[in-house]
Amino acid sequence: MPTRSIEVDGTTWTVTPSGRFTQFTRDEFTMLFTRGTGPDRVQRVAKYAPLGARSRELSLAELTDVQLRGLFAHSQPSWTSPDTGYRR
Repeated sequence: MPTRSIEVDGTTWTVTPSGRFTQFTRDEFTMLFTRGTGPDRVQRVAKYAPLGARSRELSLAELTDVQLRGLFAHSQPSWTSPDTGYRR
């Protein structure tokens, strides 16, 4: 899966498409923002509707860093999302 990295408030987050599909297969995607590894890992989830490509990978490549930061600003903690299995 493709990954991107962005910096938000001095912290680097890795951005990847979620592996989970909804009934809106090509109209809505979920991006996972991850910081850290192992037990210290923090994940946030953001859903968005792509304006260009309808493939998760191509859509991620089309997003600018500013757009990714905007998605991050509207993201929710992992424990509130089925995309991450409601993990804390």
